[in-house]
Amino acid sequence: MYKVVTPKSDAEFEAYFHFRWEHLRQPWNFPPGSEKDEYEQVAEHRIITNRKNEIVACGRVHLNTAEEAQIRHIAVHNDHMRKGLGKMVMVALENVAKDLGAVRAVTNSREISIDFFASCGFVVEREAPNELGMLKRQQMVKKFTENNTLVLHPKWCKALQETWSETIPITEHMGIKLYQYTGRTLETRASLNKNINIHGTMFAGSIFSLATLTGWGLIYLQLKERGLSGDIVLGDGDIHYHKPITMKPRAICNIETLSGKFAPLQKNKKARFELSVAILDNDTAVAEFEGVFWVLPPEVSDKE
Repeated sequence: MYKVVTPKSDAEFEAYFHFRWEHLRQPWNFPPGSEKDEYEQVAEHRIITNRKNEIVACGRVHLNTAEEAQIRHIAVHNDHMRKGLGKMVMVALENVAKDLGAVRAVTNSREISIDFFASCGFVVEREAPNELGMLKRQQMVKKFTENNTLVLHPKWCKALQETWSETIPITEHMGIKLYQYTGRTLETRASLNKNINIHGTMFAGSIFSLATLTGWGLIYLQLKERGLSGDIVLGDGDIHYHKPITMKPRAICNIETLSGKFAPLQKNKKARFELSVAILDNDTAVAEFEGVFWVLPPEVSDKE
């Protein structure tokens, strides 16, 4: 399972900067140290780690002005390309920028990265200064609006939210909302105030419900992607709690954790899926959910 993490210790930052140099500077024969600049102390840094806690992607954001954030140093390990990790980093950094009050983000992209940033909603505005005096770049801009919070298929996301509200009314009482969908990653959030216990933390049962609905939601959207339908039911769920939630409840499910085959549904047979959901308090990982879901095609669910 991939997790978005904020480096904190000296060892974590050392590994993070080495990863940045190895993937963004070494290929151009720049020496160690060239991956850093004067904004490191005022920037927000994010890394993505795998199950072995190895860094597989990274990125950074800082404010140029009170309204403008600059995103830099997006890198993904070659062995983990085409898994949506670049967009996963971008979503995390854009969320940080919005929380800081930015209304737009800029990035200076090399020619080889323009298509990637364009797929994230950025548009070329003008030519940017060369990087390290030799690498040609274009400045790209993205304005933050309510309409671009849901990166992909907003109609499906709206339908999912309405499905939750109509068939699982408790989601309204818990304040569970679909926050972001990239096609590979689904993020949901819940209201802490509506789920707070006498200790000032989120109820464990509410955390379990948030995780379950997030996994349910990713399968729902993946069915939409394939033009399929069916009744999604939870077969089994297991959650491990590590820390309490005291600030911002978030749940993230990445398609890389999803295992199972959709083919049986095309033959009107039920399909079994397993997935993982990461639970965070703001940017701190606090719990992991492992779930087994079944999708029953209409013909099967009508008979049972």
